[in-house]
Amino acid sequence: MNDATTGLEAADIVQILSYLPHRYPFLLIDRIIEMKGDESCIGIKNVTYNEPQFMGHFPSRPLFPGVFMIEGMAQTAGAMCVASKLAQKARPKEVYFMTIDKAKFRKPVVPGDTVEYHMTKLANRRNMWWYRGEAKVNGVLVCEAEVSAMLVVE
Repeated sequence: MNDATTGLEAADIVQILSYLPHRYPFLLIDRIIEMKGDESCIGIKNVTYNEPQFMGHFPSRPLFPGVFMIEGMAQTAGAMCVASKLAQKARPKEVYFMTIDKAKFRKPVVPGDTVEYHMTKLANRRNMWWYRGEAKVNGVLVCEAEVSAMLVVE
């Protein structure tokens, strides 16, 4: 939904697919809600047992890998950056995940959980963006990190 006065407020899976090059099984967000330009948003990931990582991580006690939560944060931030550039009529050619800092894993995430990636912009210079992310399940912090992305504009 794109509103010229308030910016993009949400993105469903079809819009996310148009923003990011990722596809299943590596697309790690299902939708984005409460998007406020490139300032902040919440990405949603519904964790299900039939995802391929659970065959090996771990068969007797399936845990959603922490590195996937970091990637989910990066994908949420990347989609938000692309959406804000499209609102400015500048289609990015590529989005590159650049850095991970201050990553902490607090609690395990298991099939049946819904992870919310709360992303807030820390800074933006030219084609670089830095975000702070918090992954939450039922309002409980499960992971946090700072990530950065670079957009390559055509």
